[in-house]
Amino acid sequence: MKCLILAAGYATRLYPLTENFPKPLLKVGEKPILDWLLDDIDSSGEVDEYIVISNHKFVSHFDKWALERASRTGRTIRVLDDRTTSNETRLGAVRDIQLAIDELKINDDLFVIAGDNLLDFSLSDFIRYAKEKGTSCVMRYFEPSIERLRKTGVATVDGDGLILSMEEKPAEPKSHWCCPPFYFYRQSDVPLVKVGIESGCGVDAPGSFIAWLSTKTPVHAWEMPGHRFDIGSLESYYEAIEKFKKI
Repeated sequence: MKCLILAAGYATRLYPLTENFPKPLLKVGEKPILDWLLDDIDSSGEVDEYIVISNHKFVSHFDKWALERASRTGRTIRVLDDRTTSNETRLGAVRDIQLAIDELKINDDLFVIAGDNLLDFSLSDFIRYAKEKGTSCVMRYFEPSIERLRKTGVATVDGDGLILSMEEKPAEPKSHWCCPPFYFYRQSDVPLVKVGIESGCGVDAPGSFIAWLSTKTPVHAWEMPGHRFDIGSLESYYEAIEKFKKI
């Protein structure tokens, strides 16, 4: 299985911290956000290759980090440059995924994650769930705030976790199941990313493809056993630092 880390955003809401430095490499505690994620995923033993997709502005930072991590872990990390240089010219997460698929000719199960979220539980159980279901999968958690639901992916599911409908940033959310940016694409669904883009699915938010995919083939949603920290602002970054001190 390949793991693709989406890290091509510009994090303008975290300025000045991220004006000249990528958000996924900001430290929480003693290590960068990305190291928290990859150290956990490594424990699953399922991933044979990591790929980080960056924008051109920050690619040198990721190259340096990847070399340092490889020297510690012995695991090589590919860093791809999507060649964009500003928030206004960004490709969008779904086009970045397709860029990685095209450039690396990915033909394998694909674990796609955002590089700016932290979790207080292991992703190993999510990977195991996806393998058992035999379908592409997302994660979900109960979000009581309608305001927050309007800014994220929202799914309705049946009793077995099968997605009945999913929508990115709905004006009127149909449920309280929020879907954070962690996705398992089964190998047979990876070629459908290109089809989804050509069919007009949204490209900015990564959940837009999964929302489209769930209308074409079964997709399941795993209920998270813990919490995530979405680092989208200076306030949430400092909050994550404080909360992780207690974990």
